[in-house]
Amino acid sequence: MSKLFSLENKRILVTGAAQGIGFTMAQGLAEHGAEIIINGTSPERAENAAMKLRDEGYTAHVSVFDVSNALAVETAIEKIERHIGPIDVLFNNAGIQRRHPFTEFPLEEWNQIIATNQTGVFLVSQAVAKKMIARKAGKIINICSMQSELGRDTITPYAAAKGAVKMLTRSMSVELARYNIQVNGIAPGYFDTPMTKALVDNPQFTDWLCKRTPAARWGEPQELVGAAVFLSSRASDFVNGHLLFVDGGMLAAV
Repeated sequence: MSKLFSLENKRILVTGAAQGIGFTMAQGLAEHGAEIIINGTSPERAENAAMKLRDEGYTAHVSVFDVSNALAVETAIEKIERHIGPIDVLFNNAGIQRRHPFTEFPLEEWNQIIATNQTGVFLVSQAVAKKMIARKAGKIINICSMQSELGRDTITPYAAAKGAVKMLTRSMSVELARYNIQVNGIAPGYFDTPMTKALVDNPQFTDWLCKRTPAARWGEPQELVGAAVFLSSRASDFVNGHLLFVDGGMLAAV
């Protein structure tokens, strides 16, 4: 069983991994034997994250690029493959959030969200998949969301992007399965992270969340590690096009 879930000799690129859920998953993957490539747009934050992993005895590299910039993505993936090594697993985690009523949502912010949360997944996956196809092996995991299935006030573009990533995950899996590449998604429910701090600090929202979620609490980022390890390991070699919801039962409840 340990070999089935082992990530030894696996090189994993995690986008948006300098902080929050991305870093927690990178840390958990490293604990299971993976060599980690931390991506972010801030060189300082990315290097600090990598140093934390190195201080814990893990192997970690840094690749600074904007997932929404096609040329930067292509250049970075080529550099990783040439100087660090083949990417065995890709985690498309990078994402941003903005909140406005739908009728007042600025077009500029809509475009920013779609560029990072949706187009970024396409660009990085496309660049990495070309390399994986040549090797006839690889895994791509897209971080989806409860908003891949459910809507909510003030986050229309975020929900639109995450819904698109759900279908991108399924469509990619259909095309790439023939090359021994598995493409799946993890859909977190509501987790206590820097991105959700305003909601965590809102007693009314937290009360609503606890009543709406069968587990009756916020999720802790560490609780995503098991799903990340499963979808990165040999244990998921025949799992393709699947969204694994880690949500305390929220989606299942009326």
